[in-house]
Amino acid sequence: MNFVEIFLTEKLKDADPALDVLGSDRKVLQVACQDFTNYIKFHWELIGTEANNFELAEKMEQFFKENPQELEAFLTVWVGIWLKKWKERVKLLIGNQNQNKWNKVAKTLANAEPLWRGMLHKQEVMELVVGTLIKNGEICGTEILSENLLKMELGEKCDRCLNEQELVLSVLNNALRKARDMAQSKGPLIFVKIDKGYYSSGTE
Repeated sequence: MNFVEIFLTEKLKDADPALDVLGSDRKVLQVACQDFTNYIKFHWELIGTEANNFELAEKMEQFFKENPQELEAFLTVWVGIWLKKWKERVKLLIGNQNQNKWNKVAKTLANAEPLWRGMLHKQEVMELVVGTLIKNGEICGTEILSENLLKMELGEKCDRCLNEQELVLSVLNNALRKARDMAQSKGPLIFVKIDKGYYSSGTE
């Protein structure tokens, strides 16, 4: 575990003792770490730069070693806001809820996959959408939402005769607009499908 993961693990446990962030709720910790890293990159104006996550973690560790009380207070507040967002934005789907709707989404995402794999400047484009989400107050699931928005746009445009540059610009512009709208919306944005067996095994 790196420095950020250790701190976030402690803060998530303090904020919600029912969370098993090192076990069955590990995904919560993973998404929180991703979101916190994106949040810091955005506020330190590192979005779109070459800084990788390892360098960023080192930079954060150095900064927070010099300001430990500031770190403590900031993380407590950030985790509280993030968890509230998580509970608002993430919805569990059991069995075949809304199957027709998800079949359509799955088809669009499948159409996008070949274009997504070969897309130039993918990371930079994703970071621009992440930055727009954060700028508009959306701090939960930023990477998941960003990738999904871009893939949905790609999947819907895959049959149009656009050159690659036109395609990327069109996809990015639409994704940025939808990211702004999404951040202002209420209710769930991330849907996690869970097999019914998950609950029966958990209650045995």
